Amino acid sequence: MRPRVRAAVLLASALAIFLATVPGSTGTAPAKESWRFAVSGDSRNCGDVVMPGIAAAVLKDGPAFYWHLGDFRKIYDFDEDLMHDPEHRSRPVTIIEYEEAAWPDFLKNQIAPFGELPVFLSIGNHETISPKTRDAYLAQFADWLEAPGLRAQRLADKPDDHLLRTYYHWVERGIDFISLDNASDDQFDDTQVAWVEAVLSRDRADPSIHAIVVGMHKALPDSISADHSMNESATGTESGRRVYRDLLRAQNEAHKHVYVLASHSHFYMEGIFQTEFWKNHGGVLPGWIVGTAGAVRYPRPPDSAKAKTVETDVYGYLLGTAQPDGQIEFQFRWLNENEVPASVAQRYTPEFVHWCFAANSNTH
Repeated sequence: MRPRVRAAVLLASALAIFLATVPGSTGTAPAKESWRFAVSGDSRNCGDVVMPGIAAAVLKDGPAFYWHLGDFRKIYDFDEDLMHDPEHRSRPVTIIEYEEAAWPDFLKNQIAPFGELPVFLSIGNHETISPKTRDAYLAQFADWLEAPGLRAQRLADKPDDHLLRTYYHWVERGIDFISLDNASDDQFDDTQVAWVEAVLSRDRADPSIHAIVVGMHKALPDSISADHSMNESATGTESGRRVYRDLLRAQNEAHKHVYVLASHSHFYMEGIFQTEFWKNHGGVLPGWIVGTAGAVRYPRPPDSAKAKTVETDVYGYLLGTAQPDGQIEFQFRWLNENEVPASVAQRYTPEFVHWCFAANSNTH
């Protein structure tokens, strides 16, 4: 074998081995046994207290990755946890100082506790509150959005696609994980709809794809939590219904397992699409809301009795256990006050930690 040919073969082999070991890469082999991943969202307000506890609990579960569904910091006002950080208790920051510190604070106090575990980020509406923008989001979180597995997937889909976006997908052991951007009232726009429909079209035709898990900040329209979802705008309602029907097609025609995850509403709910609208307009998809990572907690919405499970005034995360055939069992894991790491409780004071668990709630 000529040297150049041999070098090319070795390079290709090395790349294949590399991709097979990168979470979220197109080279990940099909699962031969069950495996886990964790999801939650909305970590403003008390996230610097709650997220280290979630990270510690998640790491004990041995998942392949953690997925955050958006709303990292409050942005329009000060987060209570940041104000109780020792360096700020004696000298409150200005709003400009807060806005500059908010996202680095999120990475330092909420993402760093996951250590080497891969973390995927979805954009929330608070990431688009002025002075924050999508361009600023892409710049701040580029290391996560351009992770090796995500970049490999993007180029596998389209070899000349070098554009970084706020939405993406990756294939993990026969499951396509799709992270969408519905953080503002103009989404999903036509470009994003075309992109996700192309991804779903490939999934429907690919026998190696057994399941599709779609995660986003706001729930797709016409859920039990419709008053705090993509129904907030006409564009969101129309485009969200279209994507929902695309997912129904993947489930009903291509016989893929389909699961839809969201946060935005600050409670835990399973069975969010058990509504008359979807029962009369195509069918009910399995859906969850898990906005339980530290944000001020909301009461249960009207019609919540239709849901399979509702938990309010709770923190925690959704643990998914995936089988080789793509079926996924989801279990909500509560986080209790005594599970907050001692170092965190000492840093923010036990009194403030207790406030986060006892009083960080909106009863209206």
